[in-house]
Amino acid sequence: MNHIVDTSDKSFQQLVRTRHSCRAFLSKPVPETLIYNVLQDAQQSPSNCNTQPWNVHIVSGEVKNTLSEKLIEAYNSETYSSDFSFDTGHFTGRYKERQFAQGKTYYEALGVAREDKEGRKQANLYNYKFYNAPHAALLFMPSVGDHVRVAGDVGMYAQTFLLSLTAHGLAGVPQTVLGMFADVVRKHLGISAEYKMLFGISFGYEDLTSKANSFRFERDPVLSNVTFHQ
Repeated sequence: MNHIVDTSDKSFQQLVRTRHSCRAFLSKPVPETLIYNVLQDAQQSPSNCNTQPWNVHIVSGEVKNTLSEKLIEAYNSETYSSDFSFDTGHFTGRYKERQFAQGKTYYEALGVAREDKEGRKQANLYNYKFYNAPHAALLFMPSVGDHVRVAGDVGMYAQTFLLSLTAHGLAGVPQTVLGMFADVVRKHLGISAEYKMLFGISFGYEDLTSKANSFRFERDPVLSNVTFHQ
């Protein structure tokens, strides 16, 4: 089934700048045909040697709800099983400043004080409830070499997926934390250990009334990240 995204009322620039990480969703399910259209768009993503290494699992309904319970149980017992290391403590300089600003903005929007440990824990647990999203795409990849090239391909797939969600009036949020419990996800969904979990994307219809969606993160000027050589 062929599908062309209708962006006649939204330029590419507007589409890119409208996309944002949504952290509160309505429970309303997305029609299966619409999800399939988004997946068709994402399937057009570039990859090294056209290998298309993304292995995507969409969870919804009771499967998603039960997975959420298992993730929360693993989080509470600190039973981590990440395929790839990730520690925000490794960020330094401007990277650390951006990471700190992101957390500060988010918790302030929720009204959670820095010293409110229980409030922060509950906010963190919301990750494993998929921010109330009715669906989540869990992104796996084959183990190839040092994984960097394949992970880059999956990253391009994820960006196309997120932009397509926006183009279709939907919203999403990439979540590294879901990959912290890769074994839990693999066991629940019956996925072979040969596939490594990178991250997940919760998606659905944005809850526009939530304080979690009441702000936008600023981006640094282009020249803070780009150097021209002539």
